[in-house]
Amino acid sequence: MNTFSDNSAKHRYELVTEGHQSIIEYLISGNDIYLTHTEVPPVLEGRGIGSEIVGKALEDIKSRKMKLVPLCPFVAVYIKRHPEWNEIIRDGFKIA
Repeated sequence: MNTFSDNSAKHRYELVTEGHQSIIEYLISGNDIYLTHTEVPPVLEGRGIGSEIVGKALEDIKSRKMKLVPLCPFVAVYIKRHPEWNEIIRDGFKIA
């Protein structure tokens, strides 16, 4: 089982899988959250772990009624593939 958490002290979401930690770093300004970097250990690549941590982070952001600015290219691609998340994107921000 994977363990997901928001490590606010380190400004990142964390997902522990089989003893390995994946992260999404973020910055918060007001009600906006900027997801800046996603990292999955090489041993876990290709198993959908990146998508899992992004999905869980987006659920958390939505539940907190925050607006997302997806600066991380991996997060932006995820949202392109899952357009239902466009509702939490900050007004005026366009995913290229």
